[in-house]
Amino acid sequence: MIMPSHRHQHPAAMRLVALLITGMATLTACVTTQSSHPRGNIEVVEDVGFTINETSRIAGTTRSDYQSALRHLEQGRHEEGVALLESVAAEAPNLSAPRIDLGIAYRQAGEFTSAERNLLLALDANPKHPVAHNELGIVQRQTGRFADARASYETALAIYPDYHYARRNLAVLCDLYLADLNCALENYEAYVDTVSNDDQAEIWIADLRARLGNGAQ
Repeated sequence: MIMPSHRHQHPAAMRLVALLITGMATLTACVTTQSSHPRGNIEVVEDVGFTINETSRIAGTTRSDYQSALRHLEQGRHEEGVALLESVAAEAPNLSAPRIDLGIAYRQAGEFTSAERNLLLALDANPKHPVAHNELGIVQRQTGRFADARASYETALAIYPDYHYARRNLAVLCDLYLADLNCALENYEAYVDTVSNDDQAEIWIADLRARLGNGAQ
């Protein structure tokens, strides 16, 4: 039995689940004795972020395969990592975590069709997974579907409003791709309220205020 968890953390924490535009996901796994029908839930931890836990009844070797797959990807061994993740996903089709990792791995390799397919399968398993929605938004942005990307980021934020990766991605999208300066400013400001010491974002905010004619605010 396996319980992958997707953990979102603030920058001060040691581990990150997804980088802004070109990042990767890190998942952890542990044994559980829960039901064979998975359920995902978000546990919010103050000053840390959120952890999403899912449970499913699977073969014991799948957990070690999953951890090996993550190590391969971290070491840049894309083909080995993806092959193992595909095996894990086949063994645990109702879990979103392996599908999200596959989506990220395929996206980083420029295989956007495979990336999107796996992220949609992750959302079939857990429709309220903010990381899956955020990653789908990245794929959609990279394939020129900016309105779809906006909807995906906004869905992630509706699920977890303090998800600063999705917040920054939405701000960048509105700023650089949609020319919606009010959306960009609103989301950059919300982002810096959550994340401290991002000097680049502060510069973008000042620039947007000036372009909107409210630089003195």
